[in-house]
Amino acid sequence: MTARARIRDAALLQFAERGFNETTIRAIAEAAGVSSGLVQYHYRSKEALREACDRYAFDFFRQTKNEAHGKGQFADPNFLSIAFRTSFPVLRYLARALADGSASAAELFDELVEYTQDALWAGMPGVNPPPDHDREGLSAVLTAMQLGVLVLHPHLTRVLGSEIFSAQTYPRLVMALLDIHSHSLVTPETAAQARAGLADVQAVPPTAEE
Repeated sequence: MTARARIRDAALLQFAERGFNETTIRAIAEAAGVSSGLVQYHYRSKEALREACDRYAFDFFRQTKNEAHGKGQFADPNFLSIAFRTSFPVLRYLARALADGSASAAELFDELVEYTQDALWAGMPGVNPPPDHDREGLSAVLTAMQLGVLVLHPHLTRVLGSEIFSAQTYPRLVMALLDIHSHSLVTPETAAQARAGLADVQAVPPTAEE
């Protein structure tokens, strides 16, 4: 692994643990086993390093999803084991970045929404395209639901009784998500009634107070 990659990986862990504002170049250098000068040589500033971490996290997320769907590796325990183990630092980073609410996190979220929309309606293997009357809204809400699991990981860890970012517990979380996505929790009749009611609400002109 190159020094540049070691620095990025160290920053990923430091940002996830301490948050961007509390993390120093010196702490990243110590974690990477390099000098502060070398960190600044490869990355102009802490902001540039965060941009590199954001890009790495997004690319990792996209590549893992594409390999799992495109190559049908959901049933391969070796692939899943490696994917889970290597994803934990990225997932922790995403959770902290989104919770911090920076402009960088907003850009990352927007990219993930765009990727989700492309994936849902581009014929990705193993995915049933949902109704497309509001692609942007559906993609944004689905992305928020998926990322919300990461942001709320301390509460999930408490309720489930063990750290969710672990080889023992993360599969349990993913199986729960699979059950949710593969099973219609709401009957078609109930969904139709709710949509009709919501459509009526949307049709009402906003009041002056709104």
